[in-house]
Amino acid sequence: MPNRLAQETSPYLLQHADNPVDWYPWGEEALTLAKMQDKPLLLSIGYSACHWCHVMAHESFEDADIAALMNAHFVNIKVDREERPDIDQIYQTAHNLLSRQSGGWPLTVFLTPDQEPFFTGTYFPKQPRYQLPGFGDLIVRIAAFYHERKADLAEQNQSLLRAMAQTVPAASSDIKADISTIHQAFTDLKASFDFEHGGFGSAPKFPNPADVEFLLRQAKLGNTEAEAMALQMLGSMAAGGIYDQIGGGFCRYSVDERWMIPHFEKMLYDNGQLLGLYANGWQIAHEKHPVLAERFARVMTETVEWLMRDMHSPEGAFYSSLDADSEGEEGKFYVWQTAEIMELLTPEESAVALRCLGFEQAPNFEGHAWHAYLAMLPSEEDIDLFNSLRAKLFAAREKRVHPGRDDKVLTSWNALTIKGLARAGRVRDKPEWVAAAQAAVDFIHQNLWLNDRLLATCKDGKAHLNAYLDDYAFLLDALLELMQAGLRPDDLEFAQTLADVLLQEFEAEDGGFYFTGHHHEALIHRPKQGYDNATPNGNGIAALALQRLGHLLGETKYLAAAERTLKAFDMVMQHNPAACPSLLMALVEYAEPPVLVILKGPEAEMHQWKLELHKQYLPNVVCLALSPALEDLPASLTRISPQAVNAWVCRGVQCLPPVDSLEGLMRSL
Repeated sequence: MPNRLAQETSPYLLQHADNPVDWYPWGEEALTLAKMQDKPLLLSIGYSACHWCHVMAHESFEDADIAALMNAHFVNIKVDREERPDIDQIYQTAHNLLSRQSGGWPLTVFLTPDQEPFFTGTYFPKQPRYQLPGFGDLIVRIAAFYHERKADLAEQNQSLLRAMAQTVPAASSDIKADISTIHQAFTDLKASFDFEHGGFGSAPKFPNPADVEFLLRQAKLGNTEAEAMALQMLGSMAAGGIYDQIGGGFCRYSVDERWMIPHFEKMLYDNGQLLGLYANGWQIAHEKHPVLAERFARVMTETVEWLMRDMHSPEGAFYSSLDADSEGEEGKFYVWQTAEIMELLTPEESAVALRCLGFEQAPNFEGHAWHAYLAMLPSEEDIDLFNSLRAKLFAAREKRVHPGRDDKVLTSWNALTIKGLARAGRVRDKPEWVAAAQAAVDFIHQNLWLNDRLLATCKDGKAHLNAYLDDYAFLLDALLELMQAGLRPDDLEFAQTLADVLLQEFEAEDGGFYFTGHHHEALIHRPKQGYDNATPNGNGIAALALQRLGHLLGETKYLAAAERTLKAFDMVMQHNPAACPSLLMALVEYAEPPVLVILKGPEAEMHQWKLELHKQYLPNVVCLALSPALEDLPASLTRISPQAVNAWVCRGVQCLPPVDSLEGLMRSL
């Protein structure tokens, strides 16, 4: 019989609805029951594309004996970390403090009925191995500890809560972080950079989008080392197996230092961010490194094709992720045997595949199979064969059993994808990409905006859960990018409304923004963080977007909130600058406001101006093109009414006379 998870919208929770474990979703029912029965809570946090989450589920949660122990000793709660990142943040922090180890998923946390964690871990095997205890034995010992050592637990919990409170930074009265802080961040990133293979550190290697964006911006300021690092990393990922050479899109990370073999899950948030980064890389590379630029252009095109084919909902939004596994095996959908290659392709195509996609080398996946990577670029004579063989391999692969898809819609991850589509669309002059970004915004506005507040997630027509800081900050940032690709007055109005709610609902008394709103469910801790992770930090993106909106509209309340955010995280930036590149990018634009360019004139002529502007990497420029048909725009955007194309350029509070030639505009920038 299904447990209580059968009524949830999360595909991850629904995967556990038939477990013999008496699972509860996070909520009052489970928390109240634990207090009534004086039982500890067993909290398991994961997500649907997580390989080791599946392993632990198959080994333990589907096992009747283990489930009986869990049900006897605990009230068991399952949480989808993608729907409840607030709960995940709190207990990942607790795990780090209690175990002195990094976290991950699945996260296994044992709590008092008051939600206070007293023992944590990640994956536990059913039987003892990997120097880990067996899960069944652990359950019994933890339950006994809870009932027999309550005084010790109370003391430990008080210490833990004090330590968690200290993770919220103390605000500074001034912003002391400066250009030396920026330089230190670059120095730290350079020290961890792999100059042989690209990327940071050794295996496993992650895309680190915020770090790459920081390097690209430093490159624009004249840092040639930063430019070389960013382009090498983007080039290495594009050639590696972390990128799906057959079907497009990026996997979560590489298990080796050469970007060859990925952990095969594909996440929407990675691909949305990387789409924008490859657009930036193309802008830098297209004149100096045409071969690299061509590869970046292919990556953008194929990633959008993957998004629209595999991740796009009929209503216009984007789904969350694809599993690493299919038919119970990680990577089975993606890897090949050379016999398959020979059977599917002509002899000429096979020769190119062996040479260019690495199939002539020794097996690179678990010693028995091949995963494609770009071993060498096809020559001009081979390019038609290369495209033909990839099409044949893709068609054959499509007939395989596909990995599972998490088809919920998350506001924050859609926002990252909207920004990536809008940026790539305007850089590559692809109006259909921009239209897809606009359709996703419209979906959010129509389905996840209720009673003047955002909701975090939606599936099968049911939207629920209060949105978080990231939802508001990322969507505001995405709208500012989208308006540069094509200005719609509704988007500008939505951006202002989001900014106002962001200030009202999330801003802390001493500056910066809490991860949860003021009317959110009360939890044991309220995070306020400044570090970037796989997704950028909400405080950094909020500061950056509020500054841009404030300058665009001449609205000082947004600028003041951004300044308070930088003060709140001043010590964080000074002490560990490389960990918070989003805040540092906001700091740069605080010191030197973005350049605002307002274009106005006949649509056809203005399009040519936009094409030239969008070829250039100008990260400090916000450019809006005003069609003559646009109405109801703020006065700050309607100061010129030319017959021909004119540009109005402002830096901070200083505006230049209108510019009436494209050459003059490019010189002014």
